[in-house]
Amino acid sequence: MKTLTLLRHAKSGWDDAVARDFDRPLNTKGRRAAGMIGRHLRQSALEFDRVYASPAVRVMETLDEVWDGYGRRREPVWDQRMYLASAATLLDGIVRLPDAAARVLLVGHNPGLEDLVLKLARASAFRDAVAEKYPTASVAELTFDVDHWSQVIPGGAVLTRFVRPRDLDPTLGPDTP
Repeated sequence: MKTLTLLRHAKSGWDDAVARDFDRPLNTKGRRAAGMIGRHLRQSALEFDRVYASPAVRVMETLDEVWDGYGRRREPVWDQRMYLASAATLLDGIVRLPDAAARVLLVGHNPGLEDLVLKLARASAFRDAVAEKYPTASVAELTFDVDHWSQVIPGGAVLTRFVRPRDLDPTLGPDTP
């Protein structure tokens, strides 16, 4: 059994004057949401053998806040290929994951993460919710009944969890500052 947890970076600040999209930081709401997701991961007793993440500033800051809420840090493998990666690029990396890692956390960007969930997950209410929208700082957990990551195929996952920040705190919904 393999478990893949996907975390979209938290809400970033479009008001900050940065030269490159890569350098955009989180805004205040994003920091709050990421910390809340970290606490949720801890309360849900989720564990990760490995963490892979885009090296974009907003992903790094998301992980800092998540780890603060989670109560301990996991050092990620920073992978430039994950920056704004497509579902196909992400899947190419997943099938190459080391088999010793049973529970992997991937932290990145949309639309790649949303497209990846839709590509991998079987039909379910959670999948329908992802298809509607995969908001910032949301977590999707996929399980695969396989022994090797190379056996992961489209439609082969059960989407066991989809949590949005607003599910944990309504003030983190889309219509609140």
